[in-house]
Amino acid sequence: MSGKSRSHERRDARIVHWPVLTGACVVCCLLHLPQPAVAQPADIIDRPINIYVAGTAGGGVDLYARLVGRHIGRHIPGKPNVTVQVMPGAGGIRAANFLAEQAPRDGTAIATFAGGPVLEPLIGARNPGYDMSQFTWIGALTKDIGLCIAWAKTPFKSIDDVRQQQMVVAGTGAGSDTDIWPLVLNEVLGTKFKLVTGYLGTQEIFLAMERGEAHGRCVISHSALKIAKPDWLQDNKINVLVLTALAKSPEFPNSPAVVDLVTKEEDRRLIELLVGPSAMARPFAGPPGLPGKKAVLLRRAFDALAVDPQFDSTKIGAELAPSTGEQVQKLVERIYQTPRSVIERAKKLLAP
Repeated sequence: MSGKSRSHERRDARIVHWPVLTGACVVCCLLHLPQPAVAQPADIIDRPINIYVAGTAGGGVDLYARLVGRHIGRHIPGKPNVTVQVMPGAGGIRAANFLAEQAPRDGTAIATFAGGPVLEPLIGARNPGYDMSQFTWIGALTKDIGLCIAWAKTPFKSIDDVRQQQMVVAGTGAGSDTDIWPLVLNEVLGTKFKLVTGYLGTQEIFLAMERGEAHGRCVISHSALKIAKPDWLQDNKINVLVLTALAKSPEFPNSPAVVDLVTKEEDRRLIELLVGPSAMARPFAGPPGLPGKKAVLLRRAFDALAVDPQFDSTKIGAELAPSTGEQVQKLVERIYQTPRSVIERAKKLLAP
C-alpha cells in the first residue's frame, strides 16, 4: 500500500474514533456539572425525635413536654414524628446524665427538666457527671416562681408557723428543688422543715400530702401546680407560705418572696444563685456537641411555637413567656460562672 493510502487510513481512523471520544467527554462533563441543590442531612431531621422527661407521668415537666411534642415536629424541616418518654430518677439527674453521655448527637434526642439538675453539678454533694453549660439549649417556655406550700388542713398558714414547729415536706431526691429549698430556708430563715425524700415524682408527693404523710412540698413551680392541680389554688386546698423568687408576685399578695426576708448580703447572693433557673422555666435541651445546623433547626422550631395558633398552652393552664435557645444558653453559662465562694457555701449547706 502506498504512503498516501496509509496516511488516508490514519486520517480515517481519527475521523472514525473522534466522535466516540467526544461522547465520552460529554458524559464526563455532564457528571461534573453542578447538580440541583438537595437537602443535606444537616438541613433536615427526618428520623423520629424523643423528648425525655426528667420526671414522672402527669407532672408539670411531663405535661409541658407533651404539649411541645404535639406541635414542634411540623416546624422542623423533615417533619419528624415526636414521642415523649418519661425518665424519672434522682430528681432529674438520671435524664441529664443520659443526655450528656448516651443520647444521639443528631437532633433526635431532647430532654426537659425542672430547675434542680441545672444546679446539681455546681452545688451537689456528688459529681453527677455532666455540665449543663455544655448542653445545647433549645429554648424555655416560661419564667417561673417556686411555691413553698402546705396542705390547708395542717397548722401551717405562713412561713412564721414553720419557724415555730417542725413541718414535714416530701422530696424526690438529691439535686431536686424539693430537696434543696427546705435546707436553704432552714439556713437563711431559721425554719424547721424536715425533709422526707425518695418519692418518685410529683404525683407521688401530691398523694402523700392528700393522705397526710407529708404536710407539704417546698418547693413546686407555680406553672407546674397550675397545670397538675389547678383546683388546689382555686379551692384554697393549700397555703402558699413563701415564694422562692427575687420579687413578690401579684398572684400571691400575702406570700413574701424569700429574698425580702433575708437580711445578710451573703444570704441574698445564695438565693440569687438558687433561683436562677426559674428565669428559664420549662427548658428544653439537646446533648453536648450537637452540630450547629441541627441546633439551629431545633431552636427555630421552638421559637415558632410561640406564634403557632395551634400551640394553645391555655388548654393545660400554662402561660407562655418564652426564651430563645441562645438566651437560655447565656443564662446557664452565667449561672456556671457564679463566684466560687457562693458555690462553696451552697455546697457546704446542702452536704448530707
